[in-house]
Amino acid sequence: MNNTKWPVDYDEIIQRVQDVHPVLYAKTRNFIDGKVSRLSPYISRGVISLPLVLRTVLQKYKRFDAEKFIQELAWREYWQRTWEDKSDAIFSDLKKPQDDVGHFQVPLAILEGRTGITVIDKEIRNLAETGYIHNHIRMYIASITCNIGKAHWWQPAKWMYYHLLDGDLASNSLSWQWVAGSNASKKYYCNQDNVNHYTKTMQAGSFLYHTYDELPGLPVPEVLRDHGLPLLQVSLPESTLTESDAQKIFVYNSYNLDPMWRRDEKGLRVLLMEPSHFNEFPVSQVVMQFILDLSRMVPGIQVFCGSYQELKTMYPNAICYFKKHPLTKHYTGFADDPEYLFPGVTGYYPSFMAYWKQCEKQLKKLS
Repeated sequence: MNNTKWPVDYDEIIQRVQDVHPVLYAKTRNFIDGKVSRLSPYISRGVISLPLVLRTVLQKYKRFDAEKFIQELAWREYWQRTWEDKSDAIFSDLKKPQDDVGHFQVPLAILEGRTGITVIDKEIRNLAETGYIHNHIRMYIASITCNIGKAHWWQPAKWMYYHLLDGDLASNSLSWQWVAGSNASKKYYCNQDNVNHYTKTMQAGSFLYHTYDELPGLPVPEVLRDHGLPLLQVSLPESTLTESDAQKIFVYNSYNLDPMWRRDEKGLRVLLMEPSHFNEFPVSQVVMQFILDLSRMVPGIQVFCGSYQELKTMYPNAICYFKKHPLTKHYTGFADDPEYLFPGVTGYYPSFMAYWKQCEKQLKKLS
């Protein structure tokens, strides 16, 4: 992996936070070469928090100038709040059944990067190699897969999550549902003109080369008709955990890799890699290596591949500390609350704008 593009040094990551330019972000974020922050993998993996990013941005920019960027941070927290409230319901059609579903697999042309949309195919291949794909391209792929190719969103979403350095089960699943219409009032469509504009390409004659009015009524293109399930193999690292008489255990996982968390306290620091989790939500070797590389920012951390209960059994007298998360409900011990961007805005909101209106009230107090 190119660690120049995705540094795994904390000082370099913090520098990336300080380099955020929210004004340029707002103007260019939808373009494939736009001035995006490239912070998403570090937020998803719990290396940095949304409040830290917000505080840093507001030290340099007025709230008005940074509002679009802050709103995008809020989207991530909105998805997390939805996950907290709805639990595993986010892994099935949330608001209504996805309509016009032809199958529950993934078009082979998507899996193999041969849709015929040149820039899409290039980005699909790049995703597998690097673990990164621009958010707008993610929406294009989801729209082609679900709304043009008539696939149900779940298996394609699992495939994309498998490859993402910034894999966030809430953001990924609910965003796919938003595109497919099971978590929105309508489906999201893209046409070739839109793709050309934001990717700065000039392709014509593809199955997207239609008006928005025409797209919903078209038959599934020949290239998208063959489908299957991807082979999402996962390879867990070897355990490095050694016996000790630790009285405190600080439990990290793929969603909590914060090197600053309780860093001045003495205790055993363990990266818990639960096979049950990765069997249900597999990740690629590129993603797995990124997780391990990030974990090395935590001094003395050791890897344990096993269940949380097995870890507890090994250290029956130790107190376990962890960060509360929808995936840590089965943990027992001392749970630190998450650092929320808008801690006073809780519960489920059926739309982001309803949620955002409440967030704005808190945001005004910060600026």
